[in-house]
Amino acid sequence: MRKFHWLRKKYLILAIASSFLSLLLMVPLRLAIAYYQAPQPQAILTLGAWTDREQTAAEIARWYPALEVWVSSGTPPEIARPIFQAAGISDSRVHLDYRAVDTVTNFTTIVPEFEHKGIQHVYLVTSDFHMPRAKAIATMILGIKGIAFTPISVLSDADQSRKESISPIIRDLGRSILWIVTGRTGTSLQSVIDLL
Repeated sequence: MRKFHWLRKKYLILAIASSFLSLLLMVPLRLAIAYYQAPQPQAILTLGAWTDREQTAAEIARWYPALEVWVSSGTPPEIARPIFQAAGISDSRVHLDYRAVDTVTNFTTIVPEFEHKGIQHVYLVTSDFHMPRAKAIATMILGIKGIAFTPISVLSDADQSRKESISPIIRDLGRSILWIVTGRTGTSLQSVIDLL
């Protein structure tokens, strides 16, 4: 009986590891298909918090008048809308979304809208110091949904240009995988971890 229990446990671990590996291998495949099917971006996704990111998104939207813009948890509407209006971007092309509370939820809250609209490729706009983490999260969250991205880094001011350490990247990669597996981002779990 002991041998059977050990054997069952061994196969369970093997099944979990195989599922995890399959999941990780699926992401590059889905990204490759998305890049092939939509070689040019079909929308602009801006990770908010700084007006320079929104100004860059507005400039890109001027160059590509067919693209809609999503700003995830950016500056308040009374600041963001005039930035886009000054660039000649109509309000109908700009989607201001304030549901995200962090970088992981910047992606998880917007991805259903991209899926609904059939968007398979986006410009990803964020600050240069924030881009490594944003790309890691985008690879997992957008990648598993078959949405490719083209990163556009916004140069930061000297006081903002601190490079993020590897720990937030690893943490948010783990949270991205958690979202893929469970549909939850672990935001509330993160607040508990921060208290410890």
